[in-house]
Amino acid sequence: MKFFIDSADINEIKEGIELGLVDGVTTNPSLISKVNKDFDTIVTEILEAVDGPVSLEVIGSEHTQMIAEAQNLVKLGGNVVVKVPMTEEGLKAVRVLSKEGIRANVTLIFSPLQALLAAKAGAAFISPFIGRLDDIAYVGMELIEKIQHILSNYDYTSEVIVASIRNPLHVLDAALIGADIVTVPLKVIKQLARHPLTDVGIKKFLQDWEKVPGSKNF
Repeated sequence: MKFFIDSADINEIKEGIELGLVDGVTTNPSLISKVNKDFDTIVTEILEAVDGPVSLEVIGSEHTQMIAEAQNLVKLGGNVVVKVPMTEEGLKAVRVLSKEGIRANVTLIFSPLQALLAAKAGAAFISPFIGRLDDIAYVGMELIEKIQHILSNYDYTSEVIVASIRNPLHVLDAALIGADIVTVPLKVIKQLARHPLTDVGIKKFLQDWEKVPGSKNF
């Protein structure tokens, strides 16, 4: 399973890279608005730091606007993936972009049939938002299971990006299901590496080491 970091903050992204856990980056207008820099600076910094796919979102509502934005966005770097909303206009845009060789990430997916349509339109990536479904008392991971099952029935090459991840259990469930990718905030990535018994074990080892005659730090 690949790990994308869900952030537009270059410092967070670089920290994730140092951990060896960044195979790509997903951004959106909300994440970009939290960074006190202009769009071009944000994107340039990310593309210089990341080798894998970097998702940048269009803001137009009509497919002609989305296509024009996408064509400009991919000029910024060879690893740019264009995020397109799951709408009828978005599907039209994805169909055109896929024929032009521009990779699209269809976002804001909340049903298995939306995912099926995105795959059929030619999306390179499909982003179901599980956390937002959990927020309204729907088990988000059931959506991932259904999408994975549907895509496995056919020859679609779309990769599933499990998005809107809120906690480590979301990552665990996605891995057990066999999702292609999770896109995770840095906070959750750090939580994945922690366990109280690991901390206790390290503390105990160090205490015992101090009892060894002539012990020293290497």
